[in-house]
Amino acid sequence: MDFEKLTELIIELEVDDIADAVKEALSEEKDPFDILNALTKGMDEVGRRYEEKEYYLTELVLAGETMKEAFAILQPVLAAADKSQDKVKIIIATVKGDMHEIGKNILASLLLSSGFEIYDLGMDVDENTIVEKVKETSASIIGLSSLLTMTVEQIKVVHEALKAAGLRDKVKLIVGGAPLNMQLAKKLGADDFADDAVEGVKHIKKLASK
Repeated sequence: MDFEKLTELIIELEVDDIADAVKEALSEEKDPFDILNALTKGMDEVGRRYEEKEYYLTELVLAGETMKEAFAILQPVLAAADKSQDKVKIIIATVKGDMHEIGKNILASLLLSSGFEIYDLGMDVDENTIVEKVKETSASIIGLSSLLTMTVEQIKVVHEALKAAGLRDKVKLIVGGAPLNMQLAKKLGADDFADDAVEGVKHIKKLASK
């Protein structure tokens, strides 16, 4: 199993074949980090095609699922082999009252392939759960998704809860979702806003480097 093949399977969205391909590469004693790099190249190309309007949301969702299948096999091996510095920890969640998670799930896949440590709290997540997770993990970035106009105020609720817990200065808060823009995000207490998951990764990398 060559690395180009792994990259191609991600680009071509071969969700049914990727797990076996990763298993084959591992059975050939390929370095798990080289396998990860090959998968990441594929996701980078998917992101490029999405930005160039060659791929659309459907392809982005499928790419996320393909990456998820690959990670199910690869992650335990990576964890055992990883002797590097601590990774940047990110909590992601869809806010309370909102049951949408496609964008969040795509973001999780893209962030995993970029080497971040992800804590995905799911959807309909209240502020106390987020605060407790920050305390538990010492995550430095929180990504919140809000797809409904009626739930965007939950971003402010999370912001205030973090302040009350004395944690707001220790984390960067980035948000995304159809009703939001940068101006509204800042008004609600967030540090940053991204239009979609692909942009979200770029913004999060900048936040992580500050």
